[in-house]
Amino acid sequence: MTTKYLLLLWLVLVPLSGGGAAAQDDSLSIHVNVVLVQLNVAVTDRKGNYVSGLRPEDFAIVEDKIPQKTATFEEGNEPPRRLIDIASSGGKAAEPRQPVSAEDLTTNPALGISGANVFILFDTSNYMYRGFVFAQDAIADFVRSLEGVSKVAFYSYSRNLSRVAELTPDRSKVLRGVRSTVAGDDAALYNCLLLTVKDAAQLTGKKAIVVFSNGPDNVSLVPPEDVAELAQSTGTIIYMISTREAQEEPVSTAVFERISKVTGGKAYFSKSWRDEKEAFGSIRDDLAHLYALSYYPQPNPNRGWRSITVKLVGKDLQKYHVRTRDGYRLQQAKVSTGSFSAHESEPAPN
Repeated sequence: MTTKYLLLLWLVLVPLSGGGAAAQDDSLSIHVNVVLVQLNVAVTDRKGNYVSGLRPEDFAIVEDKIPQKTATFEEGNEPPRRLIDIASSGGKAAEPRQPVSAEDLTTNPALGISGANVFILFDTSNYMYRGFVFAQDAIADFVRSLEGVSKVAFYSYSRNLSRVAELTPDRSKVLRGVRSTVAGDDAALYNCLLLTVKDAAQLTGKKAIVVFSNGPDNVSLVPPEDVAELAQSTGTIIYMISTREAQEEPVSTAVFERISKVTGGKAYFSKSWRDEKEAFGSIRDDLAHLYALSYYPQPNPNRGWRSITVKLVGKDLQKYHVRTRDGYRLQQAKVSTGSFSAHESEPAPN
């Protein structure tokens, strides 16, 4: 019988009050109940081609050097399946997968969700005056091309975050939001990305944030390390698409690559609008080829950061590359040492 227990993860944002003293704002607090740990795993060969057709027993999950038992498994956009506990099988091939039951769904609603929820975060700062329409076109094409995705949200940011189109299955609503954006003001990427991760963190199942940024962050008070840790701890993949302007700044390049890598995503640096379209196409393909695995954590005395390693089992599979997040934090974590007062715009009317 698989051991199930409830882990409580507190991720608290502490905004800066007008007088300069830190004060807690309950609206920016996140309470995440971790019943099982969900992993989105990409497997590629040496040429970067996706490897399909792998089975649950082909994966080995280790948390803090403690082997874990895979509880659910799915490939691409197929419905998730619950695995039979085969601890007594002596390590032999897994028994057939069973459909998720009503009891499973009551305990873990994520098991009934097929397809990812995708948040698109678009840079509408003054860095975007050049090539703005081409970027809108690339995002619109990306939205139209998404298949196997449950819902899409479209947010924009400059100094503040604007939830232009809330998470919805209606692609036309998202497209209207894309076309309604205009450029201007400074860029607070990390402030706004943190708020977007906070929104995604409240969802179960696969979730991803696709960021289009044309330049560096010049006004955020939140460090990018806090954004990365929150995304890791909530199982949110971050993909970063940027342009030549951001790539010319080494700090932004390193940060974008770091955030995407530790969350299991990828970073792209586009030199032209054609490259932007190709980057969005690559992300669409990545989402469609992810393996989704989950496990109930085995007893672990570590109350802080827990490292996760996913490897392929078998000599024939060692030639493939595995990409996923590398851990999560269990105990209460302070998300920002230099906090900020976030201003958020209301969604545009339909």
